[in-house]
Amino acid sequence: MSAFGEGAPCWADVALPDLAVGRTFYGELLGWTFEDQGEEFGHYTMALRDGVKVAALMPKADPSMPTAWGVFLAVADAARTAEKVRAAGGQVAFGPDAVGDSGVMAGVVDPGGSFVGLWQPAGHQGFDLVNKPGAYAWSENHTRDAEAVDAFYQDVFGYESQQVGDGVHFDYKVWSVPGAEDPSLGRLKLDGTAEDTPSAYQVYFAVGDCDDAAATVRRLGGQVLVGPAESPYGRTAIVTDDQGARFAVIDLARRSDSIPGQ
Repeated sequence: MSAFGEGAPCWADVALPDLAVGRTFYGELLGWTFEDQGEEFGHYTMALRDGVKVAALMPKADPSMPTAWGVFLAVADAARTAEKVRAAGGQVAFGPDAVGDSGVMAGVVDPGGSFVGLWQPAGHQGFDLVNKPGAYAWSENHTRDAEAVDAFYQDVFGYESQQVGDGVHFDYKVWSVPGAEDPSLGRLKLDGTAEDTPSAYQVYFAVGDCDDAAATVRRLGGQVLVGPAESPYGRTAIVTDDQGARFAVIDLARRSDSIPGQ
């Protein structure tokens, strides 16, 4: 049985042109150490914080692949979920494929164009640590077709949703896995000013101090795209690493009552 509910984010990894450069960047920024899984698994490299698995880095198998972070959702049966994805208007990009004795993986694209992974766990359950400095904290789906995307995830995973923005100037919903006490992930509708921003999932990693993390990103050759800024969930900054992969950092202890866009 999975440690994560059906449809809950359970893993994240990043595809990079240069794995060694990535290890240096994330090692210093997030305090990660690494375990290369070997040539058999394409040098897929586990990232550890305090000795437990928190994410992974991998070299891009094809230069045409995006340099990007990806999120995986936990499923009990990847093949069955892939069929539900097709029936709900999504696409199956690859899989389901067995990954040794670790689990079964598939990649799908929702109706808004965001790619997300499916993970049917076996030997590898997913995150060993969340919501602590250096560990996964949150993810959200940035999309232009909010109505179709909301319906898709409700059909496939039964997500319950709640609007936390005004629904017009700031259309942001939190999605909850059925039975979960807390929201599982978010959905942001991209506005017209972000026409060059692709539909995609954005991953957040917790840090002890958002401003220090943003300064470290710059020092290591990355970029700070937005922030640092206050939010009801923590002080956040949207950044890229020194190879162009976009993600966010969040200090969960510094929360405000203001909602962005309100």
